[in-house]
Amino acid sequence: MKPTQTKTLLASCIGASLPVLIVGKPGVGKTDIVSQAAAETRAELLISHPAVSDPTDAKGLPWADAGAKEAKFLPFGDLAQAIAGPKDPDGKLVWFLDDLGQASPAVQASFMQLILARRVGEHKLPDSIVFVAATNRREDRAGVSGILEPVKSRFASIVEMETDVDDWTNWAATHNIRPEVIAFIRMRPDLLIDFKPTGDMKNSPCPRTWAHVSQLLNLDLHPGIEALAYAGAVGEGAGAEFVGFLEMFRNLPINPDRILLDPEGAEVPTEPSHLYALSSALASKANDRNFGRILTYAKRMPQEFAVLTIRDCHRRNPKVAASPDFSKFAASKLGRIVSGQED
Repeated sequence: MKPTQTKTLLASCIGASLPVLIVGKPGVGKTDIVSQAAAETRAELLISHPAVSDPTDAKGLPWADAGAKEAKFLPFGDLAQAIAGPKDPDGKLVWFLDDLGQASPAVQASFMQLILARRVGEHKLPDSIVFVAATNRREDRAGVSGILEPVKSRFASIVEMETDVDDWTNWAATHNIRPEVIAFIRMRPDLLIDFKPTGDMKNSPCPRTWAHVSQLLNLDLHPGIEALAYAGAVGEGAGAEFVGFLEMFRNLPINPDRILLDPEGAEVPTEPSHLYALSSALASKANDRNFGRILTYAKRMPQEFAVLTIRDCHRRNPKVAASPDFSKFAASKLGRIVSGQED
């Protein structure tokens, strides 16, 4: 499933209190999708990491009061929070078991009773608790030895989440990912993820590591170390390609500020790499005051890039919808294409 499809499924299952297991490569955004689904359903989110847990975390510690003839299991930590339930008595709490496949068989087994029977010993989980888990695949060499068969069968559905360029760029435009990174991934979508498990101390391109590249860009690194830092984030091959694109982005023959000053007269490039770069650069500058000028220029671009530019303007800054030019544009043919009403 694409991330947006996974989020839709999660939202439905959260509403029905059905447990779901998400499988995928490292760094594809599994944790973020769970957070988004919980937020959209107004559910609280409790994140546990079974990989660093003991079996007692899921069943409590044996405890005997003074003079007692027998011990009981006393819940603590995440288990105690789950038993208490969400703060809103009418709401739900998503208990997210992240990297479940990295947990030992004993820890996985300790969660098994909770997921299906929804109780441990004398302690019962409220109906408002919904289990969601995520894991990498065994072939990813991420420390996953597998998941116990009885644990797998406790989940209503097991889905594999795959990356999708459109989903990622939509997310990136609203999460302060640098326009240089968005433009590069649009030009080289095959490099959004090129995960290769290795025993070497090297990174591979994936949504998580491209987000790191965006953070490194914010540091304004010295030119002498900049290329090395990007190679350390996404690997030497992808890092070198990005550095080449970055040099072009920084030296565009058409300056975005000049376009805002003269949207009717500024040159429209024909080179796709320049168009990708300009599309992201203009969207990063969009506001309700200059949207009309960006729109004027976008209409002169090839339709594919006009659609990318205008969509990103609205995603990055929804306030552009307050511009009088936006209302007029929305009723046009290009406006219907941007909104998905027309091919």
